[in-house]
Amino acid sequence: MKVHYEGTRVPSDLAKPENHTKCTGRVRAIQADHLADRKENYSDIAYSFVVCPHGHVFEGRGLHKLQAANGNHQLNVNHYSVCAMVGDSGLTRPTRAQLAGMRDAIDLLRAKGGAGAEVKGHRDGFATACPGDPLQEWVKKGAPRPGAAPTGVRVSLSHVVTAARTDPGAVQGHTTFPADVRPVEAALVAEGLLDPTFGDDGSFGSRTVDAYAAFQRRQGFTGANADGIPGESTLTELGSRHGFTVAA
Repeated sequence: MKVHYEGTRVPSDLAKPENHTKCTGRVRAIQADHLADRKENYSDIAYSFVVCPHGHVFEGRGLHKLQAANGNHQLNVNHYSVCAMVGDSGLTRPTRAQLAGMRDAIDLLRAKGGAGAEVKGHRDGFATACPGDPLQEWVKKGAPRPGAAPTGVRVSLSHVVTAARTDPGAVQGHTTFPADVRPVEAALVAEGLLDPTFGDDGSFGSRTVDAYAAFQRRQGFTGANADGIPGESTLTELGSRHGFTVAA
């Protein structure tokens, strides 16, 4: 998929909580502007999704529709498009909530839209300033969800499994392999499954086990296959979403 920005001025105060009421109208204004472009002859807003500074994801063309934002027909065939409601002046840096919403859109496109793993900026392969430098830097980092482990972190599957089997029955605060557990905790917090209070203690305790079991269920596992003990497939999926890789 390709990441975009509006490419025009976005008011810097749009990110204020009280101004979220303006976001729906702004999406409709983008749609109206696209539909008024007789040269391009758009059939609808050009993007699959638009994400406002408050993290809300607005459906544009949605899933399984040809795009119109990526520069030419072949690029529109090859990639979905997700636009962050930031611009080239005023509000130029995406908010944390907005980046989380961008990840929500990306994850939905993968889960329901048949999208692959590739995430690029609009400028990758097409001569344009879009999506602006701040978003392009985020793309280059792997488009991580805010709060995720930094790209390049390696987590040992065997260490995490040992911690998940050992820490819950140990004394409060017990940690077996904290360096491996912390990226997993951060990812579960970012998924909304683990209370941030327990998201950096390095202990794979009972709350982390419960959170991981919830993640396993999200991946379609049930019963004994959703017991909160990490397996290679689910840990790899969690890592791909949140910036860590899995070793044996």
